[in-house]
Amino acid sequence: MAEETQVSEVISMKQLLEAGVHFGHQVSHWNPRMKPYIFGSRNGIHIIDLQQTVTFFKKAYNFARDIVADGGEVLFVGTKKQAQGIIAEEAIRCGMPFVNTRWLGGTLTNFNTIRGRVDYLLELKKLEEEGQMDLLPKNEAKGLKRQIQKLEYLLNGIVNMRRYPEAMFIVDAKKEYIAVREARKLGIPIIAVIDTNCDPSNADFIIPSNDDAIRAIKLFTSRIADACIEGKHIYEQRVLAGEIAKPEAEQAPLIVERKVFVFKEYGEEEKDKESTSVAVSEGPSEADYQETFEEESE
Repeated sequence: MAEETQVSEVISMKQLLEAGVHFGHQVSHWNPRMKPYIFGSRNGIHIIDLQQTVTFFKKAYNFARDIVADGGEVLFVGTKKQAQGIIAEEAIRCGMPFVNTRWLGGTLTNFNTIRGRVDYLLELKKLEEEGQMDLLPKNEAKGLKRQIQKLEYLLNGIVNMRRYPEAMFIVDAKKEYIAVREARKLGIPIIAVIDTNCDPSNADFIIPSNDDAIRAIKLFTSRIADACIEGKHIYEQRVLAGEIAKPEAEQAPLIVERKVFVFKEYGEEEKDKESTSVAVSEGPSEADYQETFEEESE
């Protein structure tokens, strides 16, 4: 196991305060199981004990790093509006799979079916790139392109996920209860940002924090991504040293363009966001695809 990274090297109390990590939910909306992680209340709002946040984050950081150092993957999950762009950007930065639009029921527990839809998406994209769709009747080609849009919206973050993840990082375990339930059923460890209205027993490595503030979400997601990057460096060193053998599947990984879909408020001015590693697109609305994978979502 890798030597523990000092939490002060990756996060500071000042950063936690500036990000508003300490602000919980209204006192009336709390989950009593969060009592050990609450410092007190102010103006009807629970205040999270940041000393405990620092302590628990250190454990979460080292766990994520060690998982990746052993050749594992961490699945990033966050479908609430404030988390969507951050989850995708940071997961792509560290080369990990992610779900940021909607968690399809069965993503893990019915993995073979979901993987089949991913392979179908890759097949359609190949036909499009090779220009073979242009040879089809107009209506048929239009229908296939529509399917590509649907599948990209739902599956784009897990196109390279060929097996169950070794761990999951979740923003707002209460909202992502289906993902939590599936991970629990399969015994997949969960790292989760847990607010005062959540049940901490739903995570193996909790990060007591405000899970609604964008800066708080960005802070922890980026640091967990850093842990994954550090783990990758350790993994590569171990492979070069001959301590472990890289699986054949990793010798030639799939290379695909991964778009990021985020929701926008009605009437909000559209903006194109560019970055060196992330192409951001508004994408189709979630309502358009409620029928997609209906049997897996039930």
